[in-house]
Amino acid sequence: MDDQRTDSALLNLAQAGDADAFCILASRYDTRLFQQAVGLARNSSLASDLASETIVEAWRSLPRFNGSSRFSTWLFAILLNRYRKHLSRNRSCFEFGKGHAHQVEHAPESIDTQPNPLELTIRQEKCHYLVECLSQLPDVHREVILLRFFQEASLGEIAAIQECSEGTVKSRLHYALEKLRGMKHIMNFLTTND
Repeated sequence: MDDQRTDSALLNLAQAGDADAFCILASRYDTRLFQQAVGLARNSSLASDLASETIVEAWRSLPRFNGSSRFSTWLFAILLNRYRKHLSRNRSCFEFGKGHAHQVEHAPESIDTQPNPLELTIRQEKCHYLVECLSQLPDVHREVILLRFFQEASLGEIAAIQECSEGTVKSRLHYALEKLRGMKHIMNFLTTND
């Protein structure tokens, strides 16, 4: 049976040291966190590692969580920092955004429904194409798209995470959307077969 306690109640218990409450809270966001990690890393194995590292770091950092943002936004900020650290450690191995150093191995499935094989194939292809579109954006623009549309973060939350002004966030969001709109052949595929 699903735990009916609110995120806030679980968070209070977790901050008091209740590991079970933290596990319940983190499990509410693990699928979305993994999907966001795939959107950043474009590799399911790396995404899984990043998501796991994020949960561990969130548990360790929980006493410092002050509630100024939603828990899910805070988790994504940790994920983003883990990903940036990974990039800086591995910058010499590949240059992100050029070529196809990372490939999406599989698209995460929805656990709420059981699609038929055709629907699942279409979803996986759309996920692959969307990740391909996002991969063509510079890091800060990809991040702002993921934060705004997948994390549903406010402009203020994005500004805090990216350490810039809201005006800069708006500019980055506009640029990213324009670039995505320009990818007609890919974006057309995403809006068909619904």
